[in-house]
Amino acid sequence: MSAAKTTQGTPGAAPGDTSRPAPLLPGRGNRSRTRWELLALLIPGLIGLLLAFILPVLAMFRMSLNEHGTAGALVETISIASYQAVLTDPFYWQVIWNTLVMGFGCALAAVVLSYPLALFLVRTTSKWKGVLIALAIAPLLTSAVARTFGWIAILGDQGMINSVLLALGVVETPLRMNNNMFGSTVALVEILMPYSILAMISGFGRLNPALEEAAGSLGASKFKVFTKITLPLTLPGIFTGFLLVFVLAISAFVTPRLMGGGRVFILATEIYNEATQTLNWPLASALAMILLVVFGLFILLYQRAVKRIDQG
Repeated sequence: MSAAKTTQGTPGAAPGDTSRPAPLLPGRGNRSRTRWELLALLIPGLIGLLLAFILPVLAMFRMSLNEHGTAGALVETISIASYQAVLTDPFYWQVIWNTLVMGFGCALAAVVLSYPLALFLVRTTSKWKGVLIALAIAPLLTSAVARTFGWIAILGDQGMINSVLLALGVVETPLRMNNNMFGSTVALVEILMPYSILAMISGFGRLNPALEEAAGSLGASKFKVFTKITLPLTLPGIFTGFLLVFVLAISAFVTPRLMGGGRVFILATEIYNEATQTLNWPLASALAMILLVVFGLFILLYQRAVKRIDQG
């Protein structure tokens, strides 16, 4: 009697079949409700993005369309005079070039120096792996300002390196390693290396030791295993670390300002000078928008490079 009731409750069931009915698929109403629930979860983040990024960028863009009047007065209008002043002045083109050179130099040096450390931290099976990773990023616990002053003491004319070289008789006069682009780049590389290490560790997920062991067992040399297996699989992490360091380097202000001694002209320092010294806020906003455009271009190049690697 109970079997008959069960059969009647399941459409299309064979007589005597007591199996449980298949669950019904969610209908359009349930799917629509799920989409609205997901959208509701995104609303707080979207509001934060709107208030913390989109609105300030729009306000900065609107400021860049104003003009700098006499005696520092701000003239509210719609004009591209600030952009024309930047794009027609060789000095600002040199500033943009200096910014890109410093960013590329810092990113390349940081990636080259961080790659072996990141590769070791990913491969190690030591019980101290967590401690080693913590030590690698421990410099982030110290302020960038304090670390910059430390590099001033190291690279200065009376610093540790010059003192040793003078004492050994290697040089007769102190080397100029401070108040220039070299000192700013060296300090930024050390300051930004922990970010590069973290980015590469997170981007080495495709690395499979079994592939390296298989290539070695087939007779490939260690160099060939590295160039054909290890390096291609770790390229996404390399690109991520390069992009992160590049973006942080070209937007850095404190280290180039202190290490450069007012002789290193990059976009970040010029934005500060125009906004606080000459009070030319439209020009400072225009420079900031140009810096933002540089960010966007390199992020676009990064996405295309990673996409090409994934497809290849």
